[in-house]
Amino acid sequence: MSCRIRAHRTHLCDVSRQLSQLLSAWSWRRRVDVSLCSATGLHLRTYCSTSSEPDPLQVHRRKLFLWFSHLPQEEKQFGGYFSPETMHVDPLIVERKAEERAGLLSLPLQTQPLSSSSVSVEQLFETTDTWNEGRGVNVLLYGAVGTGKSTVVRKLVLDWCTGTGLTHFKLLVPFSCEDLSELSKVASLRDLVSRKYLHLRKHPLLSGEGNQAKDVLFLFNGMEKMKLDFRIGSTELCSDPNEALPPNVVVVNLLRKYLLPEASILVTTRLSAMDRIPQKYVSRYAQICGFNDPGRQRAYFTSRLLQQSGETARDHEAQALIELLYLNLQRESQLAAACFLPSYCWLTCATLHFLHFTDAKAPIRTLTGIYTSFLRLNFGGEVLGTGAGTNVPIQGHNNSLMLYVVRTVGKMAFEGVTYKRTSFSEKELEQWIGGKTKTDEELHQLAMFRTDVLDFFLAPCVESGKHFPEALSENNEQRYVFAVPAMQEYLAALYVVLGENKSALEKLSKRMSVAIGQAGEDVNALFGILSKFIPLRIFAVFNLLKLFPKLYEKISSHNKGSIARTMATEMFRTEDSYNEDVLDQVEQSLLGVHGPQPQQHSEGPPFELYPIFMGGLLHYGNRVLLQQLGCSIQSTTVVQITRALRKHLVRELSKPQPPEEVMDLLVLLYEFQNPRLTAEVLASMRTIRLTNIRMTSLKCFVLSSVLSCTPTSYHLEELDLSSCLLTHDLLQTLWPAFRHTHNLNLQFNSLGPESCILLRDLLLDPKSSVRSLQLCDNPLLESGACTLLEALPENQSLRHLSLMHTGLGDLGALQLAERLQQHSGLQELNVAYNNIGDNAALALVDACREHPSIHTVHLYLNPLSDVGKQSLYVRGVPSSDSGSGRRVKVLASVTEGSDLSEDWHPILRVIRENALSWDRQRVQQQLKVFLRDLEWGRQQQQSLWKRLHFRRVEKGVRQTLELLEKDPPTPPTGYRM
Repeated sequence: MSCRIRAHRTHLCDVSRQLSQLLSAWSWRRRVDVSLCSATGLHLRTYCSTSSEPDPLQVHRRKLFLWFSHLPQEEKQFGGYFSPETMHVDPLIVERKAEERAGLLSLPLQTQPLSSSSVSVEQLFETTDTWNEGRGVNVLLYGAVGTGKSTVVRKLVLDWCTGTGLTHFKLLVPFSCEDLSELSKVASLRDLVSRKYLHLRKHPLLSGEGNQAKDVLFLFNGMEKMKLDFRIGSTELCSDPNEALPPNVVVVNLLRKYLLPEASILVTTRLSAMDRIPQKYVSRYAQICGFNDPGRQRAYFTSRLLQQSGETARDHEAQALIELLYLNLQRESQLAAACFLPSYCWLTCATLHFLHFTDAKAPIRTLTGIYTSFLRLNFGGEVLGTGAGTNVPIQGHNNSLMLYVVRTVGKMAFEGVTYKRTSFSEKELEQWIGGKTKTDEELHQLAMFRTDVLDFFLAPCVESGKHFPEALSENNEQRYVFAVPAMQEYLAALYVVLGENKSALEKLSKRMSVAIGQAGEDVNALFGILSKFIPLRIFAVFNLLKLFPKLYEKISSHNKGSIARTMATEMFRTEDSYNEDVLDQVEQSLLGVHGPQPQQHSEGPPFELYPIFMGGLLHYGNRVLLQQLGCSIQSTTVVQITRALRKHLVRELSKPQPPEEVMDLLVLLYEFQNPRLTAEVLASMRTIRLTNIRMTSLKCFVLSSVLSCTPTSYHLEELDLSSCLLTHDLLQTLWPAFRHTHNLNLQFNSLGPESCILLRDLLLDPKSSVRSLQLCDNPLLESGACTLLEALPENQSLRHLSLMHTGLGDLGALQLAERLQQHSGLQELNVAYNNIGDNAALALVDACREHPSIHTVHLYLNPLSDVGKQSLYVRGVPSSDSGSGRRVKVLASVTEGSDLSEDWHPILRVIRENALSWDRQRVQQQLKVFLRDLEWGRQQQQSLWKRLHFRRVEKGVRQTLELLEKDPPTPPTGYRM
């Protein structure tokens, strides 16, 4: 009985314990459900399921948009105002019949007639009668290098992500064939997708069940980089998306429609790889033909150059550039032929943006860097295949496509630069590009190169007879030129810097050095063993083997010295001395020449970019980009060339150079981006004269950047920027250069009153040491002059101030007279041709006479009366009360009373130099006053010798008058009052 009671009690305890556990579990579950419901806002439900996962397709769209919206580093040079959507301009896409595709390989792309109408990529996937229902469409989109395949793919993906294109596909799966070709492990289709897009790992559209795959579009970009073999014996069949196979086999089965037959596929490839996919597996062929009309080109330029930055002035300048570009394209110029390829439109925009929109706030960019980036965008990672039947890309250094370009096209470019030639016949192309008889593998590579790449660099000449020898221009044969003239000089420079122009001795010594160096390793090992048993003198002969590497080093070093010597020689060619500077030449090649054609003083075209590109290629940043292209420039090479270049540049700079050559030298130093070399070269320069150089924002930035490489103790004796079309904005860019200058010449520019604020700050800067400031022929006006004079009390360096023809007026002259006593160092003051009357002039001369150091005042060409002039000369002589005995020289006319002024010659020289740019009527009137003064003074002379001297001065004045009457009026180079 007791046992029964104990058992019953035990059972009740177990039941009670289980009920308690169930109650506690139910209570916990209820608390969790309530908390989840509260988080989602469903407070009335006692049960709430867990929140559902985000839609994988939406995740896929969002991530694809982020990936494909990323702009390459090269695009950031346009200021960051663009997005891929606003920059895109659709190139011409033409659908081709299957039988038409073969003929496109034999002729240049530009000469092909466009028999079919243009189509969009979306139209290519519309169902046709020639393709079976229920099977996806295979589209092969092909084109030459630079026609815009990658850009079209990027825009296509972005449109799908935003729902503005390919809307009938629920899923778009892009693949890079370059990435797929590098996969060594087998993987199924679903593994390939999930490897790149993890969120699509289990998506039912890729399961292969039913016909769900009809909503899927696969995109394979750059198919030429994969090994695709459609032979059944080489590539097994597969219909299971989960079966692991090599990536190329998976792609082949997709194209066969054996794997996911309902899915559609878009394949992009180069011309030479079209036939790698059999015709029966291609539904439609479409060719990207680039920009075949100026309208598309103009739209591209507008999207790139017309920045929405809020800067009205910059937008106006960009609009003017676009108009000039469009005019040049409408002329069917060589540029229009080059801009057939969107890649060259990019290069044109990048170059113009560099030339016109460079400022101190922008990152450092160089012309060499633009061309290097251009080639990296188009040939980065590109290699040549090997074997006519294998189609296997070899990722070796010797098979770099860019290196192949340098050794073929670059060699031809180098020969053209050497012999001053810009055009080449078909026979010459065959000679330089084809070369001697080659193996089957080399012939296959050559065929691929001619089909895909040659038309990218060379185009049929459309400007016949330009810079051609007479013997060559008489023939009617088709001639070819580089699509962009500067590309010839860039490739020639790259050919030289890479050391491809080796002499026969250097090639032989290099082979011997390598062979003997390899043998030397074995010899040294043997030497270490036998030296313990045999006397060392017996093995002395082995040391001769070590001479060969040193011999090669000497020959190689000599070659690097010859490269530097070539750069210096090309920089300072005497026959090219009177051409425009190199940056103006680049701009003219893009915008054309408007107005009179510039005179060429050399027999052939100038190749002044060639040495500048050689210097730019030695910069570390460009060498890194070239390394990615398979073109390696060793650091030892850079050191050897730099050392020799410094010596040659210093030697050349010991001779006087024209302003254009000096500007080119500054561009070379800027492109080099080597502060130490720049400082050492500038140490030998004490004067920089850039007279009549059309200074732009870029040139001002180059000058300031180059001078900023020098130490703070370095100062130029003179910086001459007269007649350079300087404005206030350019003056701000030049500020760092001014701080390194003793004598600053800013005559004949367009500096207004606002510029005087900056010049005042320059004179107040304690690090500035400006001794002479020449501002002749700038519209400073009275307000500007007053602002400038505010710096006189605190400035201690200024010795010479020229304000001739600046609109000073009487008020400005009186202000100057009041300020002079606050500056004790001034020695010479030029206020000629400023509409200053007698009273203001007398007050100024009185102030100068009381000044402790001023010895000369220029007052000629001012409306002074005869009495006023006489008073000025009297005031210039010190009074007896002062006791100083110091005389102030007053230059008011060629005469002083009845005598000739001892300074008549400098007065006439200044007038003669500037007469054509000043107000002719005003100058003629003043010269006639001089003649009247001279005639009166001559009549007062009794000495025959003095009369003859008066006659001599009269003759000079009359010659200046005749010059003004004969020469037609020309636009003034400076301020005109």
